[in-house]
Amino acid sequence: MTQDKENISIAEAEDLIQRAFVAVGVPEGSALSVARALVAAEAEGQVGHGFSRLADYAAQAQSGKIRADAVPSCDATSPAALLIDAGYGFAYPALDLAIERGTEVAREYGCASMSIARSHHCGALSVQVERIAQAGLVGMMVANSPAAIAPWGAKTSLYGTNPIAFAVPRPGKAPLVIDLSLSRVARGKVMHAKKSGTTIPDNWALDAEGNPTTDPDAALQGSMLPIGGAKGTVLALMVEILSSVMTGANTSSEAGSFFTADGPPPGTGQFLLAMKPHDPEGFAARLEHLLGLIEALEGARLPGTRRASVLAQSRENGLDVPRHYLDAARALANGND
Repeated sequence: MTQDKENISIAEAEDLIQRAFVAVGVPEGSALSVARALVAAEAEGQVGHGFSRLADYAAQAQSGKIRADAVPSCDATSPAALLIDAGYGFAYPALDLAIERGTEVAREYGCASMSIARSHHCGALSVQVERIAQAGLVGMMVANSPAAIAPWGAKTSLYGTNPIAFAVPRPGKAPLVIDLSLSRVARGKVMHAKKSGTTIPDNWALDAEGNPTTDPDAALQGSMLPIGGAKGTVLALMVEILSSVMTGANTSSEAGSFFTADGPPPGTGQFLLAMKPHDPEGFAARLEHLLGLIEALEGARLPGTRRASVLAQSRENGLDVPRHYLDAARALANGND
């Protein structure tokens, strides 16, 4: 199915999404935080975390599943460890607070851990770790999400798609950014396919009976296939422990849906690290040497290369967004929900 698309600048997109959230009762500051995160994801090609999330977020803010007026709080549990309570609100204001405080702590102590509890869907993790790298620090982030992957050998989903992201600064260049879901693709891509009326490849997910499926509806009722077979589910367990057990958030099996407006808040968690190289100049030199070895190999490319290219094009040429998403955003912004 060919989608009718419309071009819109990044600034226009942020303004539109912010106005849409304000129209459904989200305070301006939180609305701007969410808008910036969704547009940043769209701009780097993570369409499952961009405009496609707007209607679901808005419906949950209206139903109270997301506490739109929540104000995140931050406590230091030790000099280099922060605990952020998202208050069952949007994840993005909590992430803003975590990164603001965490980068300050890491510069002083060399390292900072940021645990976020009672949170929600946190979109493209690449957007967040890149901000840490832009502050001259090495950043890492993991997050859990509602159950979507079964432990290896089982049929019942217990882990979320539980992504991992990592970023390092490169003086004079854009940071190196690595972002991967522990399912073969992010579950948001399946939801995007459902909303767009398209099928999915048959190696993305299984239906409720454990059979490969190209139907996004059946996939959402079933389970996502992990990367790397059994190794992927072990990584998912590691992420689960860091993002829920460590933070005090709901485990993936306890978390409610990110997509529906009914039910309790998901209450998921995120865990971030910000690390200051003890020898920044030496670190930069060794990093560039390593990355140069990769780039010198025929057929090899650095991770994040495609993302960087898409992002550059978006900044120069704007975003090509399916018109039905823009129509829905404009309807919300104009009070026609």
